[in-house]
Amino acid sequence: MVAAGRSVAHAVLQDFGEVGGFPPGGRILVLAGKGNNTGDALVAAREILEGHPQAEADVLFAFGPRRLKPLAARAWRGLSEAARGRVRSVTAAGESYDLCLCGIIGFRYRPPLPPEASAAIQASERCAVRLRAAVDLPTGWGEAGAFRADFTYATGSVKTPLIGCANAGRPRYLDLGFFAEGAGEGSGNRVILSSILRPLSGLRSASSDKRSQGHLFIVAGSGSYPGAAMMATLSALKSGVGLVTAFVPRSLVPEFAARAPEAIWMGMPETPGGGLARSGLDQVMGAIKRASALVMGPGLGRDPETQALAMDIAGASSVPLVIDADALQPGIVRAGTIPRIVTPHAGEFARIAQGAGLRELPSAIHGVVVRKGPVTAVCGGGPVYHSFFGGPVLSRGGSGDLLAGLVGGLLAQTPSDPLLAACRGAVWHGMAADQLARADGQTAVRTLQLLDFLGPALREV
Repeated sequence: MVAAGRSVAHAVLQDFGEVGGFPPGGRILVLAGKGNNTGDALVAAREILEGHPQAEADVLFAFGPRRLKPLAARAWRGLSEAARGRVRSVTAAGESYDLCLCGIIGFRYRPPLPPEASAAIQASERCAVRLRAAVDLPTGWGEAGAFRADFTYATGSVKTPLIGCANAGRPRYLDLGFFAEGAGEGSGNRVILSSILRPLSGLRSASSDKRSQGHLFIVAGSGSYPGAAMMATLSALKSGVGLVTAFVPRSLVPEFAARAPEAIWMGMPETPGGGLARSGLDQVMGAIKRASALVMGPGLGRDPETQALAMDIAGASSVPLVIDADALQPGIVRAGTIPRIVTPHAGEFARIAQGAGLRELPSAIHGVVVRKGPVTAVCGGGPVYHSFFGGPVLSRGGSGDLLAGLVGGLLAQTPSDPLLAACRGAVWHGMAADQLARADGQTAVRTLQLLDFLGPALREV
């Protein structure tokens, strides 16, 4: 309980960075029940108050303090003694708080919602609150009247109802060391930990050169969407890959080469509409032996000739692929048998899945699916791996292009393990987004700023 509560406190304070940080004299409202979730919330409140000597907390006991179970009662005594004079047991909530921390009922909740719990939740909703957080699961999850969280902190394990829970806000997983890394590789659900990036944050071999770090090809861009190709390329250049060659419409090369001279820019013949012409197939395939992976799709557009080119490349490629954006078409993702990673959002997933589920689609496309969303899910046909990193700061045009380039660069470095590249890319992208939001907020930022936080995200690991 102490470990869980302290982890919740640390995570809450981190996430407060997205709204300017927890103030020195901040006010906390704890919604308390009887059991372990209540104990976790009380320990978290104590941890925050101990680090903020001017802060205060109100604790609203839904069932009264005498109904506390032994561990929760111990946590309440610890909070009261550690922050004497700054903690109150209240029967009614105040007008405003910086943090509302709900731990009334967690996984053991069974409908209907007790009227005492419902009253406590309603009281909190009448308050002005900057950040609302739940421990493990929002009280009343799955039904009307449930606590509506901005963040839900899963301690030790993720309870299945948390995935897709409408009132959970953004789920966070807090690893308490219950499971050995990689344990239980069955067919269930898994959480991707930040430690998957640890090899990327260490020292590289002193004898390495650019060719030993992989060579990524990118086929992208059109006259209508030139920025997507640039964004995918800039992201790939930050992935650690040794070489990046970008095949783009010929008219874009001079400007692109000036913007990113580290990449090799190959001008391709264009259709009348500014897309990539099918006659450029030999140009890509003639050089493919130099590549270790290929990204295709960002900004390609829907020109029929360009789509035919993408189909030809997918069917003929001898290196693993990342297929994104306009190339996410049922025929293209199924062309050929070379391993691939597809990166659809919900709408694109519905288009390419053709009725298949997340666990079934990988076998149909000979690859790995990265289904982007509030919780990004990665599946190669076995367990579904979930990334709880990232948030609304990614709800901007171009964030998917950055992910495609990043995953492609990682795939070029580990071409024999597309699942690893996909999981690393999802986590790295999300962690950089979290750091961006904590530094600059969610609103007044640009998508490309995320690239500035890829390095700090690795140092965080």
